[in-house]
Amino acid sequence: QKLGFYFVNNSVVTGITSKDSKNFHFMIYGCENITLDAVKISAPADSTNTDGVHLGKSTDVKILNIDIATGDDCVSLGDGSRKVLVQNVKCGPGHGISVRNLGRFTKEDNVEGLIVKNCTISDTENGLRIKTWPAGPGTITITDMNFEDVTMVSVRNPIIIDQEYCPWNTCNKKVIITINFEDG
Repeated sequence: QKLGFYFVNNSVVTGITSKDSKNFHFMIYGCENITLDAVKISAPADSTNTDGVHLGKSTDVKILNIDIATGDDCVSLGDGSRKVLVQNVKCGPGHGISVRNLGRFTKEDNVEGLIVKNCTISDTENGLRIKTWPAGPGTITITDMNFEDVTMVSVRNPIIIDQEYCPWNTCNKKVIITINFEDG
């Protein structure tokens, strides 16, 4: 089972090991000013839906000094993730670090202010990834993304932006492109 932090503010979580969780290892939702530091996360490389740390609708999140080895995303950011620092994280195996599954629902919050720095991603399917649903009903903006000093070793797709993410072929892959022009 996952360890969930829901609507927790001004907190530090440190020194915990999560092994073989059947779902996300750590869930951070609706939190503000929360830090995960010196945590260890592991699951078999062939396990599914075992994200190391997943967060959504949270502001000022720090994920520091963590070793994550799972069969899924090491760190995944959902809608409403703001001011997130991922630093000194060792990721792999797994799917890398992802901004994920955006645009599927009508009401989603923007993602802004992600910094990934001094991280090592090894033996993963992806390195740094953004994935959005095609022709989904939601409109979302992703801004202020910064990646610094990220080392990748044996990564299949080092940087990937997938705007047609459609697991199990369950969605309309018709892509709708909207261009807005402003005077000036």
